[in-house]
Amino acid sequence: MTARWEVRLLAVVVAVLCVVGLASVYGASSLQPSEGGQVGSGFALRQAFGVVLGGLAASVIARLDYRWWRAAAWPLVAVTAVLLFIPLLPFTGAIAPTINGARRWIQIGGVSVQPSELAKLAVVLWVAMLAAKKGDQIRTFRRGLLPVVGPLVLMIFFQPNLSMAILTALGAGVVLFAAGARIGHFLLLGALAVPLLYGAVANAQYRLARVLTFLNSGAAPEEALSQVDQSLIGIGAGQVFGVGFGQGQQKLGYLPYAYSDFIFSTIGEEWGFLGVVALAALFGTLIWLGARIARSAPDPFGAFLAAGLTAMLGLAALLHIGVNLAVIPATGIPLPFVSYGRSGLLVGLAATGILASIGQARGRRAPSRDAA
Repeated sequence: MTARWEVRLLAVVVAVLCVVGLASVYGASSLQPSEGGQVGSGFALRQAFGVVLGGLAASVIARLDYRWWRAAAWPLVAVTAVLLFIPLLPFTGAIAPTINGARRWIQIGGVSVQPSELAKLAVVLWVAMLAAKKGDQIRTFRRGLLPVVGPLVLMIFFQPNLSMAILTALGAGVVLFAAGARIGHFLLLGALAVPLLYGAVANAQYRLARVLTFLNSGAAPEEALSQVDQSLIGIGAGQVFGVGFGQGQQKLGYLPYAYSDFIFSTIGEEWGFLGVVALAALFGTLIWLGARIARSAPDPFGAFLAAGLTAMLGLAALLHIGVNLAVIPATGIPLPFVSYGRSGLLVGLAATGILASIGQARGRRAPSRDAA
């Protein structure tokens, strides 16, 4: 069967983003020491391996009937819950070490996995399955929101990883909204979340410093300003055409995590205004294609799933760009397909494969009985 034009264009857009990511990671990490004493190439080679592996997985997933994921939703959530629980245990430090004050990764035999990245995908699949199964009952508070928003998000929060917990909850919220959940329930949950978020920020010095920097830079500690200032300096230095590939100065110890959390700033410095506009256009096209696939899906599950996956990728891109432009408080959200990190890359490519599967099913009659 010939792939529809939306699916073909989606594949092209994601492939271009992956190539941009490889080039950007190499340029931004050119002076970062890696395993084996290599400089620069180690990060890019590991990212390239993730692109190849993820691309192959996306190709296989795109050929599967997306309805298969309805039956896989619960097992995937169960596996994700176990992986998220492991770093919270006090005796698992050998495989879930503390890195930069948080335990967010599981490392076994040289392989590192970030369970919260998998959780984003698992939650969207689970909520889409639940919404399609419950139908109008998703509009009720007890059977709609409460059974969905909960344990996985809390485990991510306690790693601690507040930004990823919020992103995961937002992805679930988009699916619920597409399924017809009541606006009042979102407002109620938002009101209940305000004191929790306040406590999470007030009790963590680094979070408080980030919020103070955003709200009132004059009252923020000098060290809290450095990341935001250096990010803006890098973007401003790029002007229209950029300083040239690999010629950026912010990666020379001025901007931390220039190859991941602040890769948009690196691209702005080296590729200029035209580069960041082209990058934004690519993500805009991806969101538009995802919305088209969701609207034309052959059944509610496909529509909810496509909407959630598109939101998962689009919101992450918006949050990352917003942080780099200092329009929202600093977080550690990577830029999908572009930032260094194989867990996020593999999850993003898997989501692309599922979107392609839904897009190729458009126009086909859904079976009378869906697998639950």
